Amino acid sequence: YGGMGLDFSYSMAVAEELGSIRCGGIPMAIGVQAGMTTPALTRFGSDELKKQFLVPTIAGDFVACLGISEAGAGSDVANIKTTAVRKGDEYVINGGKMWTTSGCQADWMCLLANTSEGPPHRNKSLICLPMNLPGIHVTKRIDKLGMRSSDTAQIFFEDVRVPSKNLIGEEGRGFTYQMLQFQEERLWGVATVLTPLETIIQETIDYTRQRKVFDKSVLHNQAVHFRLAELATKVELLRSLLYRTIALYVEGNDVTKFASMAKLKAGRLAREVTDSCLQFWGGMGFTSEVLVSRFYRDLRLMSIGGGTDETMLSIICKHMETLPSK
Repeated sequence: YGGMGLDFSYSMAVAEELGSIRCGGIPMAIGVQAGMTTPALTRFGSDELKKQFLVPTIAGDFVACLGISEAGAGSDVANIKTTAVRKGDEYVINGGKMWTTSGCQADWMCLLANTSEGPPHRNKSLICLPMNLPGIHVTKRIDKLGMRSSDTAQIFFEDVRVPSKNLIGEEGRGFTYQMLQFQEERLWGVATVLTPLETIIQETIDYTRQRKVFDKSVLHNQAVHFRLAELATKVELLRSLLYRTIALYVEGNDVTKFASMAKLKAGRLAREVTDSCLQFWGGMGFTSEVLVSRFYRDLRLMSIGGGTDETMLSIICKHMETLPSK
């Protein structure tokens, strides 16, 4: 379908390199396109669906978005309210989605909707939804604290009709498909923050070396020097956890716990590094002229998007007895 046929570790190498971009919004948009909207379609979609949606997405001719979160259902995916009711050879979709990255410009959406009245973990399906259909209303582009270069939309569906053949895989399996995809999404997020955190630390070292306070550089205060060394050590520890998790995943292991641990630590470390480094920039850190202030805003999303810190902690607790032996 136009891909290179490489294993997941190559996607992670790309994600880590995309961290060299000096904002968070662009790597996130690429991540949505490459690793969040397409995994379920790749694994479970029909050949016809793959030719219609996956091929142009891989080629870059289509922009894709992911329709999961709603105003009342973020990390609690099972609580979504959007419905897709089967009528003949079509689904009729009603409801809405929130926090949809690339939603204002997307050509199609990987939509999660309730397709039956059954239990919440078995009544959901994923559907390839063209975004030019009647009844789709992109109501606004959301104004955000960070990731300001990223297009984030609120979208409503009013009697939107889509062919039933646009169903990905089996009806009622959408929640399971989405949970599989979440592990890759979370690892992508971890990989994209490593380089920004290193960059922030290095730029803070350079700035505090030249900035003089009370006739000596800020860097030559032991408290500053030691703090930066401590932060650099924590980034390397996060990288080691990520690489171990990727290796286990490529071997076919269930990495739900390790991916959740990495996601939790990445979000918290992003907050710790950006806050500590911004402090050392003094008044300049509070301006929009320096990179640390942008990443202070952009990387705050790491503890919210793709599953909050609290959700990660709950998952880790549930998997405490399943530590791999290697």
